[in-house]
Amino acid sequence: MSKFKSIINSDVPVLIDFYADWCGPCRVLSPEVQKAAKLLGDSAKVLKINVDKNPAVSQAYKIQSIPTLMIFKNGQLLWRKAGTMSAHQISETVKKFI
Repeated sequence: MSKFKSIINSDVPVLIDFYADWCGPCRVLSPEVQKAAKLLGDSAKVLKINVDKNPAVSQAYKIQSIPTLMIFKNGQLLWRKAGTMSAHQISETVKKFI
């Protein structure tokens, strides 16, 4: 959890994709997140967190449905959405916080 806190304290936006391997919508979202990461380049960080392997982080942020996307900057949660989005929608949302 301390490594997670150091990551979200970044001065650039950090997009986090909470997912599970068994989750169908998560498998649909994953390539979109990867495309968004390429579109954003160094202007943002992208992190994928498997809820089954990281239950403490999932519980701390009250992840109740997956996939859930969150954007943090300077340790603050700025945005959160459950469900899928296109790479364009994801990158445009992150750009609002750059």
